[in-house]
Amino acid sequence: MEFIDYYQVLGIEKNAKEDDIKKAYRKLARKFHPDLNPNDKEAHKKFQQINEANEVLSDAEKRKKYDAYGKDWQHADQFEQQKRSGARSQSTGSGQFNETDFSDFFESMFGGSGRGRQTKFRGQDFNAELKMNLTDALHTHKQTLTINGKNISITIPAGIENGQVIKLKGYGAPGVHGGPAGDLYITFSIAPHPRFKRLGNDLYAAAKIDLYTAILGGDTTFDTLSGKVKLTVKPGTQPGNKIRLKGKGFPVYKKEAEFGDLYITYEIELPVNLTEEQKKLFTELSNLK
Repeated sequence: MEFIDYYQVLGIEKNAKEDDIKKAYRKLARKFHPDLNPNDKEAHKKFQQINEANEVLSDAEKRKKYDAYGKDWQHADQFEQQKRSGARSQSTGSGQFNETDFSDFFESMFGGSGRGRQTKFRGQDFNAELKMNLTDALHTHKQTLTINGKNISITIPAGIENGQVIKLKGYGAPGVHGGPAGDLYITFSIAPHPRFKRLGNDLYAAAKIDLYTAILGGDTTFDTLSGKVKLTVKPGTQPGNKIRLKGKGFPVYKKEAEFGDLYITYEIELPVNLTEEQKKLFTELSNLK
């Protein structure tokens, strides 16, 4: 497994405090978030590394193991247990740790053919990417994945976010010498929608209205992701005016009946191909200023 320096990923020193880790993570997560870099694969990869680094370094116990064992930190408990076993063997023997004992120690650790007891090792974790449309993430639904020839059925909660990672325990590679299987980490990649932009649980969209409705006011219909709604346009609405539809945004992840808001910006369409009569009326209006 390739070694990744989590401190370097977050741009912090090895003696960084907990607050320093949080600040670095938040800053980088905002910069490389998939929603802000929709077509940048390198940014997506960096975002995953940032999450992984934060998960380890923000946990005091995991950080201690990482500092001691680097890329093998997940096997720290097995290493420590084996070292204690080796120490006990020394105390009951001649007090000398000879070359044969040293060889047996590592053969038992890594599954060699020596006389030492074979240690159980946890299997390698798997990583997978699941691509979805924004409308797929609108509702809780089941989906079947094929990982290493094995079909896995999962339930995807409504409100899953682009770049979010979930863990399926025990769906990674089999363990070594009877050890537990690794885990499966699924990263969700949600494609941009042609009409709606999602930021957190809120949605942003544009609604086109004609010049007459903008000036005089009136009603218009708008297609949200969950159905049509009627919008009441105030007289004198300007281009760029924004309204908020409370509760018409995206469902909140794992919180039933909670939704974000929908923000709609008005775009005003000017009339084209005016008749002579219409031009005359506009001229008369302009003279009334």
